[in-house]
Amino acid sequence: MAQQALPERGARLGRPMGAAATRRTVQGVVLLLPGGEAVGTRRPSRMSAATVLPLARRLVRAGQEEGLTAHVVRYRRRGWNGSAADPAADAAWAADEVGRLYGDVPVCLTGHGMGGRAALHAAGHPAVASVVALAPWLPEPGPDTDLTPEPVKQLTGRQVLIAHGTNDERTDPDLSYRLAERAKKINRDVCRFEVHSDGHGLHQHRSEVQALTADFLLGSLFATGYSRPVTDALAAPPPLGLRMPLAAGFGSTLRR
Repeated sequence: MAQQALPERGARLGRPMGAAATRRTVQGVVLLLPGGEAVGTRRPSRMSAATVLPLARRLVRAGQEEGLTAHVVRYRRRGWNGSAADPAADAAWAADEVGRLYGDVPVCLTGHGMGGRAALHAAGHPAVASVVALAPWLPEPGPDTDLTPEPVKQLTGRQVLIAHGTNDERTDPDLSYRLAERAKKINRDVCRFEVHSDGHGLHQHRSEVQALTADFLLGSLFATGYSRPVTDALAAPPPLGLRMPLAAGFGSTLRR
């Protein structure tokens, strides 16, 4: 008798951090989307989710007075997997799950690498108010590939932040600039920061990147206002507002 295949496990949310964990009223949710691989059908390792936990902790500390809750999204599969775009589908499912758990609250999708691409793709979900894409993986379309340009229409009406290290050797910073340039034509609320001399992991300026993400998230979900650098980046036309340098020490003198 042939052995039956086990049913595939679905995507799931990691344990809540922030307001929901302490039984306070949830006023907004950030979904953390880890990186991954171009192709892969196995479930991601636990280390994948662990990479975004420090950022999640920083965000819930910054948003504790606003009722922010964070969840890490646990993907069904570790790869993007071509047109299946599995992590983007999982991000959309997670936004649905937020509505089921917490009601009509605004959501920020925050992803790194492949997770940044997933956040951008899933931005059209009605619960999503904002997107943060850190060093997003954006494959380059060309005459020798069957890739089409990354979609941007779903970003209309969303607050969008992209941050990319200028020395990133895994995901091309120029591709995130080009996507931001296209998105800015249909949505003025797009900005992009360049983290000079940093690589894909954004480890060299981790504190500044986390502070930038927190500032943007709180401003976009709770209308607390943005810091001056973010306000200037959103207001400036290309290329200035899309090549805004992230200053060393960003966050150390901000109100948050």
